[in-house]
Amino acid sequence: MDQNEAIAHLYLQNLSGTKIEKTHLTADCPFCREKGFDPQGRFVVFLKQGGFFHGYFRCLNRCVPGGFPLWFARLSGFDPARVPGFDPDREPFLKNTDYPAANLNKEIQSYMESMTSALLSRFQRAGVGEEVLSEQHIGFNGRYLVYPYFQNDGNCYAARCIFPERKEDFFWHGDEQFFSEKYRIFNVQDISRCENGSLFLCEGEDTLLTLKQLGYPAVAVPDYQTMDVIDPEQFSFISTLFLVTSNSVESDISMRNLASRIGYKVRPFRWPAGLPKEYTLWQLAKDKGKQFRAAVSSMIKAAKPFSPFATPSREYDHFQEQLSMEGGNSYAALKSGFPLLDKALDGIHGINVVGGAPKSGKSTFMIQLATEMALRQVPVLYYDFENGRQKIYQRTLCRLSKLSTEAIRSNEFGEGDEERYQEACGRIQEMLPYFRVINDRQVTPEIMRRHIDFIRHETNCEYTVVVIDSLHKLPFKDFSERRTGIDAWLRQMESIRDELHVSFLVISELSRGDGRSYKETPHLGVFKGSGDIEYSADNAMVLYPDWDPLSSVTGQKRKNKLWLVASREHSPGLIAEYEVDYPYWGFLEHETEKKSDE
Repeated sequence: MDQNEAIAHLYLQNLSGTKIEKTHLTADCPFCREKGFDPQGRFVVFLKQGGFFHGYFRCLNRCVPGGFPLWFARLSGFDPARVPGFDPDREPFLKNTDYPAANLNKEIQSYMESMTSALLSRFQRAGVGEEVLSEQHIGFNGRYLVYPYFQNDGNCYAARCIFPERKEDFFWHGDEQFFSEKYRIFNVQDISRCENGSLFLCEGEDTLLTLKQLGYPAVAVPDYQTMDVIDPEQFSFISTLFLVTSNSVESDISMRNLASRIGYKVRPFRWPAGLPKEYTLWQLAKDKGKQFRAAVSSMIKAAKPFSPFATPSREYDHFQEQLSMEGGNSYAALKSGFPLLDKALDGIHGINVVGGAPKSGKSTFMIQLATEMALRQVPVLYYDFENGRQKIYQRTLCRLSKLSTEAIRSNEFGEGDEERYQEACGRIQEMLPYFRVINDRQVTPEIMRRHIDFIRHETNCEYTVVVIDSLHKLPFKDFSERRTGIDAWLRQMESIRDELHVSFLVISELSRGDGRSYKETPHLGVFKGSGDIEYSADNAMVLYPDWDPLSSVTGQKRKNKLWLVASREHSPGLIAEYEVDYPYWGFLEHETEKKSDE
């Protein structure tokens, strides 16, 4: 006997006057007499094999709340071990709650008795009858509708009071302890009644009432914000959880966050395009009238299991879009301007970390890369924690004009200098829409994402380059967390790279070698303060000077060797030599002697 047959057999054994229809069983209600209802009340069990509500029962008199077989066993008083699917080792979800002696039960009863005919008509327009209002203990305090939040012990300690047709006008009444989010589940007892079965979780109490009118089990939260703090463990023993929110972006985001925490058992209701914002099942019930049941049935059938993954077809389309983008001009424009470097890396893509000894010219090298890309209309965000924007612009002007800092400051130009100066100034002006310097030492990954969005919008470009000068100057909480803070930033860069089509150029400090120098053979271990560079960097490079950066070398040529020490896609090795173009704050790229000999 399979599970479906075993559940049907359980009800047949414990009910009298049974009659089996195509998809349900009817019987004499075994609880009506003891609850003081019409003893001729009928009991309905849904037995559609493979259906979400197979085994769900309810009394048409609503003498007891409906539920699934384990709840039926508890109501009937027989051993739950007889119920198919019973797990003796299952531990129920319990909150460590000390319920107070005082409650609102009598007060809620008086509010129920104060309901007016006008308010009953309000609910009737959505198809909700007095039996459902009574079952959920809905009342009226003379000005506000009162929705009591009964807890798992069967008592009410807090209620939400809402002005009719003005949902933003509400307040909480009762014990303040039960105003907090963890107690804001309306009709919370339905969770335990639906063990091993299906349940609706709704946004808004009135939405719950429309589903209760149709006979479905449901709980509700007052607003989408409460979904963000719900403990998903409460739904551990629910087999299928339908999420029903209003038609809004905010509700959809909260629904997705909750669904991600609960898992595959969630099936969200989806609203068709064209409906007004904040549209709800309550409004649908008023619009559809007698067709509301059929509309909800259609939504149940259409509800697909939530998945955090894209559909295979969408994933394939995205893959093809990425291929198309990588074949376009924007992707091809991501070049450093140094031919040998671009050949070694196939352009500037991914996370590129450049380490170097102090005063070896790392910032000057990075400024040249960044500004050359911006001059080709590649948007660049330069996060500078070392030099200041004035120095960056000044060094760029020196490089472009081939004039020294002193000549520019003194305005003493020789023959042809003025023309080069004016031309360089013009190029910087053309560059600036694509080159933004940020000196904010409180930058966060969220702020960085917004900056990227802004420059992409302003330049209408698909790709962005982000320069970090330097990794060890990025803000984190305190010095003791430096290592974990740097690694956390690298994790964020990985996400930004993948989500926003961003290439990173990141300056890193180096650790001193055994002789307290920076002359050892380049390898990943020379990077200072982060073991995650080897995992995060798409390309890790080291800029080593062939001269002593701490000595006075004004008259000699200063050359640096750039080594690729690790790469996901390219062969490590010596890339090129970079000669300082003194005093113009730039570098000239040369093939190494080894390559020349070859």
